[in-house]
Amino acid sequence: MKKRTDVLTPYMLGIFLLLLTGCPITRLRAQVFPDRIWHRASEEESKRWERKKTDAFREYLTDSTKITGLMIVHRGKVVFEFGDVEEVSYIASCRKSVLSMLYGRYVENGTIRLDKTVKELEIDDVEGILPIEQTATVKDIISARSGIFHPEGYPGGMQEYAPERGSVKPGTYWLYSNWDFNVAGYIFEKETGTNIYDEVERQLADPLHMQDWDRSLQHKEGNTAISRYLAYPMWFSTRDMARLGLLMLNKGTWKDTRVISESWVDEMLAERTAYTELNHNVPNFRNSGINFGYGYMWWLWQDVRDKRYEGAYSAKGAMGQNITVYPAIETVLAFKTKAAYGRRNTSEVRLRIVQKVAKLYDMP
Repeated sequence: MKKRTDVLTPYMLGIFLLLLTGCPITRLRAQVFPDRIWHRASEEESKRWERKKTDAFREYLTDSTKITGLMIVHRGKVVFEFGDVEEVSYIASCRKSVLSMLYGRYVENGTIRLDKTVKELEIDDVEGILPIEQTATVKDIISARSGIFHPEGYPGGMQEYAPERGSVKPGTYWLYSNWDFNVAGYIFEKETGTNIYDEVERQLADPLHMQDWDRSLQHKEGNTAISRYLAYPMWFSTRDMARLGLLMLNKGTWKDTRVISESWVDEMLAERTAYTELNHNVPNFRNSGINFGYGYMWWLWQDVRDKRYEGAYSAKGAMGQNITVYPAIETVLAFKTKAAYGRRNTSEVRLRIVQKVAKLYDMP
């Protein structure tokens, strides 16, 4: 039977309608995924990552940073590696973005209600929770907008910029506070009846075939004399962090498996705080070179001028832990600085790295 050539396939029809309406065509998401071992990009596949630029970047990492492991993945294949990408170490505040990924299935099946209040959850703490603070919701907490400025029992927040307790209504003020993030972990376990680390293994490590995940390394920490809510530090390798970024780039799909719903990925990355408010509330973010907004425990690149940065977002941790996704160039960056070495990268260096990586790519 002669094959018809005058029939539009659904894909062709979609392209036709987009062209007809003048709407932008979204880039196809990466369709290559690692098995147990990552795939390396061929010379042809790496041609837009100019060798001279990547060589200079390697020199920069060696001479000007304390980075211990870094990986760049383009369309699902490794185009650049630096240092020890297998070493498992502390990922600092990147843990918060990982927790956000875990929330999705339980929010969508109704186990976690984002409108549930601190009062309904019976949350109290060492210094007590004020009546106005009791009205904060789970949504406020995972957006860093709880308005609860109780001392945090695990360092890493920005409470030096906090207003007076009780002076703001929950949901109206952004502050990066580990009290919020640690309580977000408590709420997750209380409402689901599960353990965060077991859920990382079940929801992420197993389906993504992580190479280096070690459940025995994961344990909670915190000073319960200050706050009863413990932090949930996490230990990952650079190459397993890159798997998390690739999952996000593909809107929650891994090969043929739906790991996180696309709607929850969109929810995590929806603006909860614009960069203008963030820069106002925390002055040291101003003039950093990148304007960050905030979603559900993910940092959103905003007000960008380079097309390669459009739609980018990051998980960021102290000393130099980072997962950044650049959808416009179908690229994932992961890098680490081992905390046990007692060395750290300044915030300026960390920002410079995420900017430099995108600029290694020759945008068509």
